[in-house]
Amino acid sequence: MPDFYNNIIENNRKWVESNLANDPDFFNRLKDTQSPPLLWIGCSDSRVPANEIIGAQPGEVFVHRNIANMVIHTDMNMLSVLDYSVNVLKVKHIIVCGHYGCGGVKAAMGKAPVGIIDNWIRHIKDSYRFRKNEIESITDEKEKFDRFVEWNIKQQVLNLAVTSIVQQAWSKGQTLAIHGWVYGLDTGLIKDLDVSFSSHNDIRNNSVYKLDFE
Repeated sequence: MPDFYNNIIENNRKWVESNLANDPDFFNRLKDTQSPPLLWIGCSDSRVPANEIIGAQPGEVFVHRNIANMVIHTDMNMLSVLDYSVNVLKVKHIIVCGHYGCGGVKAAMGKAPVGIIDNWIRHIKDSYRFRKNEIESITDEKEKFDRFVEWNIKQQVLNLAVTSIVQQAWSKGQTLAIHGWVYGLDTGLIKDLDVSFSSHNDIRNNSVYKLDFE
């Protein structure tokens, strides 16, 4: 453990030196302001670092992460990040990015208690009823798991779209698009789940969400 701790301190020094060698003004540009075009709502999983997997630089991505990339309407942490991103930073895009093999989603698929997280993943269990027949009809367990991961992401995009923050931004004509992605741990590749919206009508006209939105 001491070696790991000392290594990460040293890695920070090397990172600073490398950035200054390439651009002596690197940190001066970052210190006074930020204007990221993107808010990333992702899973806390250590294998899914937002900036790295999309090749973004510091200052380009505002990030909120939690177990299973959830957008919950009573989560003041998430709502505070969302409000600041949309109304102060004026981000143009919000991405909800989950990943295959998500432990939170896997736990929600089972019945065994796993501790305090049971209260968090209850939201995933509740949304399961919207696609229960579709998911349970899949016989292959891995495919079933993958489809449930994807559906959870789509559900969180819907939850995001109907927040008062996003709804008000669209009502004011603010440029704001939201997207659902899933990340492959085994490939490093992102899959766009084709749930991108930039207005009220985009959601009303989407067959995936029609029942839920009405």
